[in-house]
Amino acid sequence: MTPDSAEPLLSVRDLRIAFAGIEAVRGLSFDVHPGEVLALVGESGAGKSLTARALLGMVPGGARTGGSVRLRQTPGSPPLDLLTATPAELRSVRGRRIALVPQDALSALSPVHPVGAQLAAAIRSVTRLPRKEAKARAIAALDRVGIPDAARKARAHPHEYSGGMRQRAVIAMATINEPDILIADEPTTALDEERRDQVLKVLAEQRETLGAALVLVTHDVEAVRRHADRVLVMYAGREVELGPAARLLGRPLAPYTAGLLASLPREDLPRRRRLPTLPGTPPVPTALPPGCAFAPRCPLATEFCHREMPEPWTTEGRRVSCHRWDEVPRLAAELFKGPA
Repeated sequence: MTPDSAEPLLSVRDLRIAFAGIEAVRGLSFDVHPGEVLALVGESGAGKSLTARALLGMVPGGARTGGSVRLRQTPGSPPLDLLTATPAELRSVRGRRIALVPQDALSALSPVHPVGAQLAAAIRSVTRLPRKEAKARAIAALDRVGIPDAARKARAHPHEYSGGMRQRAVIAMATINEPDILIADEPTTALDEERRDQVLKVLAEQRETLGAALVLVTHDVEAVRRHADRVLVMYAGREVELGPAARLLGRPLAPYTAGLLASLPREDLPRRRRLPTLPGTPPVPTALPPGCAFAPRCPLATEFCHREMPEPWTTEGRRVSCHRWDEVPRLAAELFKGPA
């Protein structure tokens, strides 16, 4: 998928989210294009999940927002800003145009209703299908995501499903009304490696079947390598690097991106060799350092980095926010060395 090949479905401009005057998301701008997979990557606390919720107009109560999140409407209609939309406007697009695959499937499903009934209710919330037809579509949706014996499992409750099956069920619920955009917020966090790969495969298959865009929030860089078209790397609520996945993962231009990639297991390293780790911890929003937020952990940081916040710079087909980005490819192998 080439981002320039179509008008964006979703345009985020200068997104800011603050609690009690403290900004947790600080000036993000990016687009989501039809059919593409955009991955949001970064350590815990980077603002990824908060950004994903903003794309659904689901910013937590008490937060103050700035900027815009504009969803493309039908031709001739102005885009809908999901940050300022009314509850009725949000209800008209959630599930139908844009849908969430949540992190915790067990919490997302009602424990007192059969899974099939919940899927049927999701269908009837946006259509006028008779109950019998909605039930049939619910069973078909469970079958489509690989739930065995879907007709019987549709009558079961969530606690009767395994963790992987529950995650498939919420994928079925998110895709059942064929939305244009799927937001998957850490959809494999609680799963083992085998079930994680299965769920990601199902999610990819559903996205391809629908022709939908996917925003994938994840810590799993290997999943990003396999599935993403573009990657947005976040740190302390800001963009660090944004660009095509293959180019960004193969040749990072930000020290933070290089550090994340250096900490991944690699087949060309001895099995017993300890992997490098990023030194220190991410800052909390109430105690952000001046200048570049990553500077206290960065081996390339200078006094200027500690003083001046870097603005996004477009180069090599991507955006990067780093004063010393042009030195990173040459020094990448030396920046973050693990113990021998």
